[in-house]
Order: sequence, then structure tokens, then C-alpha cells
Amino acid sequence: MKLSIIIPVYNEKNTVNKIIQQVQDVELDMEKEIILIDDGSTDGTREILKNLEYPNVKVKLHEKNQGKGSALQTGFSLATGDFVIIQDADLEYDPREYPVLLTPLLDGRADAVYGSRFLGGPHRVLFFWHYIGNKFLTTLSNMLSNLNLTDMETCYKVFRKEILDKITIKSKRFGIEPEITMKLARQKCRIYEVPISYSGRDYTEGKKIGWKDGVAAIFHLIRFRFFDRS
Repeated sequence: MKLSIIIPVYNEKNTVNKIIQQVQDVELDMEKEIILIDDGSTDGTREILKNLEYPNVKVKLHEKNQGKGSALQTGFSLATGDFVIIQDADLEYDPREYPVLLTPLLDGRADAVYGSRFLGGPHRVLFFWHYIGNKFLTTLSNMLSNLNLTDMETCYKVFRKEILDKITIKSKRFGIEPEITMKLARQKCRIYEVPISYSGRDYTEGKKIGWKDGVAAIFHLIRFRFFDRS
């Protein structure tokens, strides 16, 4: 069996080598395929990726920044694993938790697994209004999808590859999170949540998502619930 780890990267020269090593160090009873998509980095990240020499690593370079959604679309198209996981390159999420995320998939209970930052795992204390925004978006998502998730916006989402292949992704930026959730719900996929840790960073440390992306997420939830049913 094989796990495809999709890592979108944009201006992460200080962390990209660390996250690759962390992923490589995870012990799993399956093969690992690491797919890095540089989304037009300008800080030297591309040069780091061009010099990687791992037999299980694929690198794809976008010539200009297109957004996380676009990077993930590229990564999904290159994945050959039985399961696919999304991994950010900023060290906020810990690859050592892959076994916990994979368990409901491996025992046949789930089609997709979300790693929830709000189910009791250790997490860095940061922004109150980000927390409120996340809870609001998750609540709205649940109302529109009839799910009971606690963390729709989490990076850690793992899928059976055949389920992912049935989804056509259209979002270019962070709208990919609500889009995937709406489309999984429409297919009546079996979704599980597991608690994960979260080492969040602030804007001085390179955090990129902002309030405009939160407003856009509302639009995407409504769009993919009512108007775009592809």
C-alpha cells in the first residue's frame, strides 16, 4: 500500500527541509510518496526543492503563484497512492500523527478523515478571532452539508484515492477546504474526525491566511452547496 503526501509550498525556505525530513521519519506499514508543489515562491524555496535527492519525492514548480487550491490540484493529479493526505509546509501540523489519521481508513470505516484542532489535542494559544472565525465557518458548513464536523478548515484531510478521483476541484485559493467538504457530503462519504495537535504560527512567523479568505470561504460554501454541483 502507498500513502501520497501532498505538500503545497509558497515561500517556506525556513521550514520546507524540516517538514520533508519529518515526513520521511514517520514510520508506516506502507510506502510513502511525497509530492511537493512550489506555487511560485520568490524567497529561495524553489532552489531548495530543485536540489532535493530523495527517491520517493516528486517536485512540481508553478511558474507563478496561483493559490493553495491550484497547488493541491496539481498534487492530486500526480498522486499514485491508495490514500492521499494534505500536509502544509509550515510546521503547524505534525506528521507523527499520520498513523492516527490513517486508522479509520485502514480498518475500512472511513472514506475521508479530518484531523480536528478542537477535539482536545495540545495546541498553541493564539488568536481569539481566528478561533471564532473557524467555529463560525465550520457551523455554517455543517448547516449546509448536514454534517457535524468540529474543524472544517483543518489542513489535515486524508482520503481514499478513489474517492478523491471522483471530485473535480475548482477553487484556486483557500476555498478548497469548503469545496472539498461540500463535495464529500454530496457523495455521502463516510467522514471521521480524530484529535490532532496544532502548533500555530502568527503573521510575523509567516502565516498567510487572513480575514479576506474567511469571507471568501462563506461565498464558497454557498457556491458549492447551491450553485456549483459538479
